[in-house]
Amino acid sequence: MRDWSAQLHHSSKFARSLSTTPCRASRLRARLEIPPPFPVTKSCPEPTCNCPPTPAMPEGLPIDHKQALNGTMAAYAQQLVICTDQRDWTSRIENDGENKSWGDLVRGLKRLLSRGGPYLDPFNNVLVSTSSIVPATNSPSTASALLFPSFKYIPSIPVEVGTSSNEAADLTSFVRAFLLPKRLHDMHSSLPEAKRTDMTRAPELSSNFDGIIDINHSPTVLICGHGGRDMRCGVMAPALESEFQRVLQAQGYKSAHGDGTTIDGPNHANIGLISHVGGHKYAGNVIIYIPPKMTVGTSAEPHPLAGKGIWYGRIEPKHVQGLVEETILGGKVVADHFRGGIDRNGDILRM
Repeated sequence: MRDWSAQLHHSSKFARSLSTTPCRASRLRARLEIPPPFPVTKSCPEPTCNCPPTPAMPEGLPIDHKQALNGTMAAYAQQLVICTDQRDWTSRIENDGENKSWGDLVRGLKRLLSRGGPYLDPFNNVLVSTSSIVPATNSPSTASALLFPSFKYIPSIPVEVGTSSNEAADLTSFVRAFLLPKRLHDMHSSLPEAKRTDMTRAPELSSNFDGIIDINHSPTVLICGHGGRDMRCGVMAPALESEFQRVLQAQGYKSAHGDGTTIDGPNHANIGLISHVGGHKYAGNVIIYIPPKMTVGTSAEPHPLAGKGIWYGRIEPKHVQGLVEETILGGKVVADHFRGGIDRNGDILRM
């Protein structure tokens, strides 16, 4: 009998080779002068307010201002942002959260999706992040999370791992309902049909999960603040968080800091610190998810970045007003800070 888990693991080498393709595509795009798939402004405009100063970085940990940022975002299919009501974590988040449901969720997902797990798929990279956003529940058996670019909030995720044949609301059925790919990569064509079916999303299982909220109107700002992994983000993130709260509130956005009660609504924004997403040397790292039904300003005009997630690097407090005005309100990507992006279908965006 063939070891299908080993076959999937060996395919990861091929998947990693594909991860360089967007960079080659970016160079080809530049040579052919193909316009990017979204509106762009080259630089972040100068702020009109008195911004807080940029925090000094720890000794020996400078910010890399030399490498081009475009293409430095790792390819991923979905990002699960787990609500922990915690502002920092140990270096490896799966070793954190002892006796807490969110820690059990992280560890359970690792067992299911990582090497040796039944749903290992090198072509379906699920980025699991912890966040400072407050969970909807304090239950020891469930946790809360936001899912992008599906733009969903799942307030009650069971942390118990069940079997793939069990259709009750457990962590296995959550993975099958929300995190598996809708269609497998062609490299999996040699797998038995039963295995291919088991590794493909089963959306009918989503009915087992109550209280799911579609995030249609509220932009979400995620700032890497993982000081337990690298102090550059640990130092920069709190200053950025405060400035995003201040600027968004000045633009009429309420409840700017996620409190576990309001997740979606007009004039509401979710802001949270998150764990490592790669590229600490580009601190501050900021991800902005623009919801599918967001419009430009007070008009009914569809937002050009609706349904997309935009990754930025080397963000300082002086850039926050510009990002809010250009990206969140105006629908333009700031090219000088752009690391990459993802659209509603999970396709990676490059310039």
